[in-house]
Amino acid sequence: MSIIKMDRVTKTYNPGKPNEFAALSEISLDIPSGQCTILAGPSGSGKTTLLSLVGLMSRPSSGRITILGKETTLLAENFRTLFRRGHMGFIFQHFQLITDLTVKDNLDLVLYPDGRPFNAIRERRTSLLERFGLITKRAEKASVLSGGEQQRLAIARALMNNPEILLVDEPTAHLDTTLSQHVIALFEDLRNEGKTLIIASHDPLVLAGGLAERVIHLRDGRIIRQV
Repeated sequence: MSIIKMDRVTKTYNPGKPNEFAALSEISLDIPSGQCTILAGPSGSGKTTLLSLVGLMSRPSSGRITILGKETTLLAENFRTLFRRGHMGFIFQHFQLITDLTVKDNLDLVLYPDGRPFNAIRERRTSLLERFGLITKRAEKASVLSGGEQQRLAIARALMNNPEILLVDEPTAHLDTTLSQHVIALFEDLRNEGKTLIIASHDPLVLAGGLAERVIHLRDGRIIRQV
């Protein structure tokens, strides 16, 4: 069953201007539920743009994107935000943690806008901190964590709302080989639990690690190969 369907999606920046640029051109994809898909390609190939479109952080210039059976392309911005908050988790290349806040506050902030009871937020946060080995760091500021700890916190934050879909941008870009292998193992666990993962990466460790059911190779905004 497809959880995400893209039908002839194009994303053009600065249309009609001298610096017009097509970041994606005529992309059609069906992404199955509960599998891991890797977007591979060099810098500038369109990987991050594709993630931003699926994550409803930007809109396509043309084409249609259907997620969980809902056509999302023309949704009003407030509904896009609610849909994203309810169904998606994001793991950014540079983590984008709020470094002046504590570990636990970085997680709690995800669920505060939903108006959930504090006890429910605390239970979810504690469960994730224990799972990712951060429970003893909960009162420390995110700024003092190591790179590997920050990556684990970023993954925990993405899971706070228990999303069906995880969108991941270059997850091993700032990690050494050992930490990269550990992060890949964490993603394997999440995939085995039924999460749908879409990972943008050009790291050979990620591509060769057996994590993905499918690898989509992009170049110059187009799909050139799928394996």
